[in-house]
Amino acid sequence: MAGKVLVVSQQKGGSGKTTLTAHLAVALAKGLPVAVLDVDPQGSLGQWFERREQRLGEEDIDLQFRTASGWGAKREARSLARDHAIVVVDTPPRSDLETRHAIEAADLVVVPVQPTPVDLWATTATLELIAKSERDALLVINRALARAGTTDQMLQAIEKLGATVAQTQIGNRVAFATSMGIGGTVLEAAPKSKAALEVLSLSVEILRVIESGGA
Repeated sequence: MAGKVLVVSQQKGGSGKTTLTAHLAVALAKGLPVAVLDVDPQGSLGQWFERREQRLGEEDIDLQFRTASGWGAKREARSLARDHAIVVVDTPPRSDLETRHAIEAADLVVVPVQPTPVDLWATTATLELIAKSERDALLVINRALARAGTTDQMLQAIEKLGATVAQTQIGNRVAFATSMGIGGTVLEAAPKSKAALEVLSLSVEILRVIESGGA
């Protein structure tokens, strides 16, 4: 039985998409065979993986990594899914063509949304792209601000987009960027931190959505 393909997508750059991709992959790999696929030409996920491989060693690396572009993204994602329970795909911003092929292979598309008006506008375009491929979307509030009032106000606006919103929110924490810089995640750097607990909670929620057959 083929594994599931989880695509992380957001048309707006700087949404924390690659950081979320890496953290979800590591969280899911704690109990499942996981592969990561980098479709973003910028290659940030690949740079993270190389640092991770250097730090852990090739024999102890916990993820399989591949890159692809264009129509090859859909083919590579499905190929990896034959040997892995979960394939997590990082997609580029501002590229309908590159992203569309990856989304077509998805069982679920996770859309990170920062609680700002600009991100909200970009998310509308992202959801339209997902809808064209007839795939399920799960919005994730990412880099949530400490000012709860602001986040709550934006959450109400995000819910009006009509897509399912994850119950778990990911906070705006320096630990995410710091851990990424050494090829790690907060799950390893600070396993008992709020950041780590948020990622674990989100990974469980995503698995539940996938297993139920959609958002």
